Amino acid sequence: MTTRAGFVALIGEPNAGKSTLLNRMVGAKVSIVTHKVQTTRARIRGIAMEGDAQIVFVDTPGLFRPRRRLDRAMVAAAWGGAADADIVVLLIEAHRGLTPGVAAILETLRDKVPAGTRVALAINKIDRVKAEALLALSAQMNEAFTFEKTFMISAERGHGAADLKEWLGSEMPEGPWFYPEDQIADLPMRMIAAEITREKLTLRLHEELPYQMTVETERWEDKPDGSARIDQIIYVARDGHKGIVLGHKGETVKAVGQAARTELIEFLGRPVHLFLQVKVRPNWLDEKERFTEMGLDFRDGE
Repeated sequence: MTTRAGFVALIGEPNAGKSTLLNRMVGAKVSIVTHKVQTTRARIRGIAMEGDAQIVFVDTPGLFRPRRRLDRAMVAAAWGGAADADIVVLLIEAHRGLTPGVAAILETLRDKVPAGTRVALAINKIDRVKAEALLALSAQMNEAFTFEKTFMISAERGHGAADLKEWLGSEMPEGPWFYPEDQIADLPMRMIAAEITREKLTLRLHEELPYQMTVETERWEDKPDGSARIDQIIYVARDGHKGIVLGHKGETVKAVGQAARTELIEFLGRPVHLFLQVKVRPNWLDEKERFTEMGLDFRDGE
């Protein structure tokens, strides 16, 4: 059997649906999905099989104008992922069209991605607009940039996703698979566990707080009975934030812990004992260790 394997970078504005598409392609939840922007911090790789082809998806942080050190490191990671890929898929939202943000991405694609890199367009959330508007948007986008192929999809509902996956599989370079057939992500489990808890916190808390917060898995112990004990620390930037995360009589952090534990049990397929601690670290956004833990390069944020 001739095998194929390659890397596909998903790029786009925050909230374009990259994580939802990645999870659909892989058939499991490897990238956290929330309604808040800038949720994906590290370049999460999801691994999908399509016939004899292995497609390794690099889910890049959404591209936006960076303000803080963390933002700059995230944007650098996104463009790094695109530059290394065999195929880049730009995801845009059908109802928003060619926004100034998308225009800026197209401009940077010309500058930062090596000449000859193959770029496909995926217009997402097609159920939100009429057919004629879709065709007009497709024509407008292909006039603005030379895409190799255009796909109309709904990542959430699955429309068109199989066609995109099939095409990507057929276009992967010949060669051995990078990962075992049954592996779905190359992130360490400790990091996936931290991301799951961070997702639950993000959904539970609102406004600016989630971006001032990070979760780390401090300890992971596999018990003789097959269960796992996971100790995590939620780092916040200010004392006031700690109170918000804990909630009245600790109710918020307790609810977050229960939701994260339920998902971890489902993800790991075994019992999980999850312990959460909240700590104040005023400068965590400027600490090298926090960036390393998220899989980001601290120097990129300078």
